[in-house]
Amino acid sequence: MKIVVDAVAKGRSALPETSTAFETGRASLVVAETEQRPTVLGLVASGRMKTDRGTVTIDGRVDAKTLRRRIALVDAPVVSEPEPNVSVTGVVAEELMFAGHAPTPFAAARWLEGIGLDAIAGLPIGNVEPSMRIRLLLELAALRADVEGLVLVAPDRHGGEPLDWWRIAEEFAERGYAVLVIAGHASRTAIDAREVAR
Repeated sequence: MKIVVDAVAKGRSALPETSTAFETGRASLVVAETEQRPTVLGLVASGRMKTDRGTVTIDGRVDAKTLRRRIALVDAPVVSEPEPNVSVTGVVAEELMFAGHAPTPFAAARWLEGIGLDAIAGLPIGNVEPSMRIRLLLELAALRADVEGLVLVAPDRHGGEPLDWWRIAEEFAERGYAVLVIAGHASRTAIDAREVAR
């Protein structure tokens, strides 16, 4: 699966012309700065917002319905981020329901234990360490049956080390997902420096 975001733009300043692509088995990073633009780009790349200019294709076709079904929008401010005061168990239970599983506290606790995050079950999601939060939300998004791609929005807004969440994004790509991370210039610089050092 390959998604190509070609010269998309929205409004006068909501999203300036932007191009990127992401595909199965790879993690890709695209830069979007300001409070609003990462979410707008995430909505566009996942088929949830129409553009004023440009196109978004999945395997060469313009098909927003298929994009919405196969691409999960993860942690987008205002749109898909969990409320900061909700417990991790509550966040997991809700996502289990959306994925067609039993949305009980017991099921949530068992699921968290299964991925090694049971220690954070009682914490408000807003207090979870950044890389744990990213792993948790990506794992939850991946539970949905038709999801083959993940668009992670502005993980750098939570602080922490960009390389930590970038490694997690790469792990999901290795598991067979198409992963797009939308972040700021500072994160791009840190990740590019690591690539050069390899």
